[in-house]
Amino acid sequence: MTRILLLAAASAVAASTALGQTPQPFPRPGGAPPAEAPAQAPAPQPPVQAPAAPAASAADPNAPTAATLGLPLYPSAQFIASYDAGRAQRYYIFGATASFADLVTYYRSVLKERGDLVFEQPPTHMFEVGRFRQETMAFPPGVTVKDWTWGGSAGYPNPRPGAQPARFPTIIMIVPPPPGASR
Repeated sequence: MTRILLLAAASAVAASTALGQTPQPFPRPGGAPPAEAPAQAPAPQPPVQAPAAPAASAADPNAPTAATLGLPLYPSAQFIASYDAGRAQRYYIFGATASFADLVTYYRSVLKERGDLVFEQPPTHMFEVGRFRQETMAFPPGVTVKDWTWGGSAGYPNPRPGAQPARFPTIIMIVPPPPGASR
């Protein structure tokens, strides 16, 4: 009888422990991992003052210009990074606070080209501005505009801590023609 009582008590404890756990939501892309509830509430600590971030300059001194790229830049676009594409080409990433539709309209007007909507989800529009030569190029020269707010996303995170805006709704990728290639 004691054995049955102990077995029932152990089963009850095991069941309440297993059933008492709070289910954690499945992580979503871009979201922070779910925090576990602490066993004890920690004592409140005084807030720590973060050092004031220096004001971000309007123009990055290392940013390429429309003249160096050989292609137009949206006036308020902020330089994010550049990458080696191979075969003597680089591609340049810029963030913009303008909407996808505004940027597509701007580049249609400036490049005098209609371009192509290459993806509907997420909206991605490409403007090819030169001939693609597979033997000498990694990417076709041109401008690609992508909507980073599609599907409820907050936008592309600004890689500079404390810089404004915190996220860019639209990203511009510019691939200039390699040196010596005609436009």
